Amino acid sequence: MSSARERLTDALYGLGWSTVKKLPEPVAARLGHAIADLAWKRRGKGVQRLESNYARVVPDASPERLAELSRAGMRSYLRYWMESFRLPAWSAERVRTGFDPKDVHHLTEGIASDRGVILALPHLANWDLAGAWVTTALETPFTTVAERLKPETLYDRFVAYREGLGMEVLPHSGGTAFGTLARRLRDGGLVCLVAERDLSASGVEVKFFGEATRMPAGPALLAQQTGALLLPVTLWYDDSPVMRGRVHPPVEVPESGDRAEKTSVMTQALADAFATGIADHPEDWHMLQRLWLADLDPTKGPS
Repeated sequence: MSSARERLTDALYGLGWSTVKKLPEPVAARLGHAIADLAWKRRGKGVQRLESNYARVVPDASPERLAELSRAGMRSYLRYWMESFRLPAWSAERVRTGFDPKDVHHLTEGIASDRGVILALPHLANWDLAGAWVTTALETPFTTVAERLKPETLYDRFVAYREGLGMEVLPHSGGTAFGTLARRLRDGGLVCLVAERDLSASGVEVKFFGEATRMPAGPALLAQQTGALLLPVTLWYDDSPVMRGRVHPPVEVPESGDRAEKTSVMTQALADAFATGIADHPEDWHMLQRLWLADLDPTKGPS
C-alpha cells in the first residue's frame, strides 16, 4: 500500500470514529446498508472472495443464493463497522443490553474459578461488542492481540479504540505476546483471541468445512501451558438491534499424546465449534480474505 493510500485509509477510519458515532442509530444503520449495497454491486475482490468462501460453507447453494448471501454478508460487515464506530459513544446500559449470549455460565464459572479463561472466536458479527459486553456487564477486563496495521497511525487508532472499551491490547508481531498472555492466564485473567485465520502461515492444519486450512496454535498451547479453560464463542445478528452469541463447552486438553498432537486435536475442536456457528449464520462471517490452503500461494501465506 502506498503512503498516500495509507494516509487516506487512516483519514477515513478517523472520520468514521469522529462522525458516525454522532449519528442517530437508525441513520447509521441506513448508511451502513447503503455503503454495503454499493460495495456489493461493484463486486470488488473482497465481495468475490466472500462469495467464494460462502460456496464452501454452503456447497449446494446456487449462484443466486450465493449472491444473496454475499449481499447479506456485506450488510452484516457494515453493521459491524457502524457499531464499532459508535461503540465509544454507547452508554454502559446500551452495551449491556446490546449483546445476549447463551450458555454464558461456561464463562462466568471459569472466571470465578481463577484458573484463567481463553475465549476463542471466529470473525463472526461484532467481536468488539462482545468484548465491550464482557468488560461492562461482567466487569471483567481482558487481554487480546491485534494485528499490526499500516500505517502505524491506523494501528494506534485501533489500539486506542479497544483500550477505550476496557481491553489490554498486545501487538501480534514482536514475539512477546504469547508470554504476556500466559502470565495473564496464570494470574487467573481472561484472554480473548480471534482465532480462525492463521497470520503466521505456520499454524495447525485442520479440516474446515471439509477442506484443509491452518488455524493458530496459540489458544491450544496457552491452555496446555497454563491450565486455563479454553472456550469457543460464536456470534450472530438477527433482525433486532441486539447481537446474539453462544459460549460453547470447554475444549479439553487430551489425556494422551505429545504437545503437537494435543494441539492438533484441540485446534480441530475449535474449528468444529466455529464451523457450527458459521454454518448456522454464514452471512455474519466476515471473511473477505483467502483462508483455505487450496486458495493460498504457499510462498506468501494468507492474503
